[in-house]
Amino acid sequence: MAILKDKEKVLGEVFDDERIKTFLNFLPPKNINQDFHLLEKAYRGMNIENFETFIKFFLEDGRDINAHNPSGKSFTAIVNEHIKGKSYAAIMQRYGGS
Repeated sequence: MAILKDKEKVLGEVFDDERIKTFLNFLPPKNINQDFHLLEKAYRGMNIENFETFIKFFLEDGRDINAHNPSGKSFTAIVNEHIKGKSYAAIMQRYGGS
């Protein structure tokens, strides 16, 4: 007997504003800047439209768009190195990320 998944993965899912705001509540692993962690979680879990909405909420919440990882690299710089991350990096830059 085969076990079937009860839910298929949904790609390109659009979140409502309340769901997007839940990404502001994730706690970071030890020694990781919380703002950096939140940016990374949103990048990995959202399509481009949702990510831009998240950035607006992120900044309204007083978060640091120029947060760095433990190696001192900004989130914008890291995403800009990804082949499919250029449009996300452009959003970051539009809102003051460097």
